[in-house]
Amino acid sequence: MEFTFTEEQLMIRETAASFLAAVSSGEAVRRAMATTAGFDAEVWQRITSEMYWQALHIPEQYGGLGLGYVELVAILEQMGRHLLCAPFFSTVCLATNALLIAGSEAQKAEYLPRIAQGSLTATLGYAAGGRVWDAKAIKATCNRDGDGYRLNGEVCFVPDGHTAQLMVVAARALGSSGADGVSLFLVPADTPGLVREWTPTLDQTRKLARVRMDDVIVPPTALIGEEGRAWPALAAIIDLASVAVSAEQAGGAQQVLAMSVDYTQEREQFGRSIASFQVTKHKAADMMLRAEGARSAVYYAACVAQDYFERGKLAGELPEAASIAKSYCSDACFANAGEALQMFGGVGFTWEYDIQLYFKRAKSDELFLGNGAWHRERLAGLLLDSVEAAS
Repeated sequence: MEFTFTEEQLMIRETAASFLAAVSSGEAVRRAMATTAGFDAEVWQRITSEMYWQALHIPEQYGGLGLGYVELVAILEQMGRHLLCAPFFSTVCLATNALLIAGSEAQKAEYLPRIAQGSLTATLGYAAGGRVWDAKAIKATCNRDGDGYRLNGEVCFVPDGHTAQLMVVAARALGSSGADGVSLFLVPADTPGLVREWTPTLDQTRKLARVRMDDVIVPPTALIGEEGRAWPALAAIIDLASVAVSAEQAGGAQQVLAMSVDYTQEREQFGRSIASFQVTKHKAADMMLRAEGARSAVYYAACVAQDYFERGKLAGELPEAASIAKSYCSDACFANAGEALQMFGGVGFTWEYDIQLYFKRAKSDELFLGNGAWHRERLAGLLLDSVEAAS
């Protein structure tokens, strides 16, 4: 695949870089991450009203801009470079995709215009914890309660789960296992029995929460898609989210390289800048190779994701492309962040320097939705399935 940005895509990317440099500086990030919400409400309001990014890939009939996943990934890459603290990933890359993929026409008409207007934040939770990120991670349960449903259980690692106004949660039928019996539900944050708790983590720039459902009753209209058959749609939502995280990782890998080069040109040892040392040049070259490889994997996956939407939600290459991007970008971003700490020396570990924030985000993103090893094992399984299907 030969990929070249269009003029419009270049403009979107450059505008995002300029805007985020102004509103998501190191000082702004530190102020935002010190709050319980984890973001600056004024910055989020500017994003929704001035930039309109939350509506980027929402179809025009629901008040969106109707653009594609490549444009979305271009913005996410810049968000990763600037460690943006905002409910963007949770609202756009999780909940919006869930509605676009699995929502009914009535559900899309009710919620997508509100997201596009910036008046609604949302998120998605499905995993009960641990190191598993596929259907086996779903432990919450659902069962019929009159015309509606009764939800019980817990979901963990929910981005902005403590502040989102709307939850998309996955639950399974009692006695089911694996991909069978999985359903998706729309649950407003003020629903009785829904308990949300912020969970402190290594990365303070992206807040995660634990959400518990204690006999939560939802109406039949809360069900997204078919009852008990939601796993294929949820798998695609997770793959699209993995591409989004990979885009942030690609941006982070590039940014820590730029920060390291700038610092090594200023820091002197033995009467000259350490950037002139051969070992420093080798480290920077390896970091650049990882950053470029990450960007290639991400934009290929973005093209596949766009093709997924255009082909009527046929999975196609999406699972493979998402796992390739996530596995490579997870390793590349964390490796670059680690090398950057070494190039900064002892000060890199101190609170005063921003490089430690990138290192923490790199580790958090590496583990979120599966690390490199998990996705490579998944790729091996996908390859085996295709070989068996062909034979």
